[in-house]
Amino acid sequence: MSNDVAVAGVGMHPWGKWGKNFVEYGVHAARAALADSGIDWQDVGLVVGGETVRNGYGGYVAGATFAQALGWNGASVATSYAACATGAQAIDTARARILAGMCDVALVVGADTTPKGFLAPNAGERWDDPDWLRFRLLGMTNPAYFALYARRRMDLYGATQADFAQVKVKNARHGLNNPNARYRKLVSAEDVLASAIVSDPLHLLDICATSDGAAAVVLTSLDYARKRGLTNPVRVRAVSTVTPTFPNTVMDMPNLSTDSSAVAGVPERTFKESIAHAAYEEAGIGPEEVSLAEVYDLSTALELDWIEDLALCKRGEAETLLRAGDTTLGGRIPVNPSGGLACFGEAVPAQALAQVCEVTWQLRGQAVGRQVENAKVGITANQGLFGHGSSVLLSV
Repeated sequence: MSNDVAVAGVGMHPWGKWGKNFVEYGVHAARAALADSGIDWQDVGLVVGGETVRNGYGGYVAGATFAQALGWNGASVATSYAACATGAQAIDTARARILAGMCDVALVVGADTTPKGFLAPNAGERWDDPDWLRFRLLGMTNPAYFALYARRRMDLYGATQADFAQVKVKNARHGLNNPNARYRKLVSAEDVLASAIVSDPLHLLDICATSDGAAAVVLTSLDYARKRGLTNPVRVRAVSTVTPTFPNTVMDMPNLSTDSSAVAGVPERTFKESIAHAAYEEAGIGPEEVSLAEVYDLSTALELDWIEDLALCKRGEAETLLRAGDTTLGGRIPVNPSGGLACFGEAVPAQALAQVCEVTWQLRGQAVGRQVENAKVGITANQGLFGHGSSVLLSV
């Protein structure tokens, strides 16, 4: 039985720091996605909103917030939260309802208005919250974790700061012609290495910013798409939202320690490897068939990790692909042709949806100025806190 649903429309609000309410961004993206689909708002049967914890009650009930802002139409609503994997979890919620035959058309929206600086935990004393504890007890902001991952690559695989800088150079070049990107400027390796050290070995230009932004996706059943004349739409072939398997022997945020594997043994796959594996298994598509990948490049070094986690190369070979130009436009497997978070920054509930928007444009041949030639299959990857991870696999 196929679990495919059609991507009928996609839309975004450009990333930046606009000083507006997140709802304005979400409505803009939703209307753009509806216009792209040619489907009337009155025909939407489900609205799934990506929760934004920094924007008060309206952010906690984002599905209803967006439905109200678009004009109550009687649709069912749902709200999803999975930190940076929020958008993919929202897609999975919409997909499940469509596949169950409970609706034909679903609108998925994620939007955020972010504060200046690090994405810190919500205020207050929360001693049972490991995310809060790592800030309070260890002073471990997210870039400190990114630096530990980077140092791990250097120690295990011989990665260099020049390699990390080259990831930024590549993504800046990719994002140059992306109208939704916040940063649209060529960057040299010298620029990256001359920028301030944030957490050794990572420089300021190795680490993504926080941004305002929004993305939206209109999903339909395949039968509904055919009735609308969409005979060969982009399809969501798989959505992976797996959790870690005990013991998690590679430390991930926000863990303060990891578990001994002395009794249980080392798991077959790390958590991040299992995310993509589940997507490939569901879709019946292998990594060798992937045309492009949109990955969660919170730091330049993390992009290299994801290339291997997605099985696009063997462990320890990502730097080789990067140096050979295989991950750039025109290469064997372009990674982050959108420009990635390097060019967008984090708008947490929107970024997994933004990746799906980019892959959809790529598979349609509509990614002007950054098009991957003959793109047929695209995969996304995100990791959220507390065991949340996601991957969406799409094809034509």
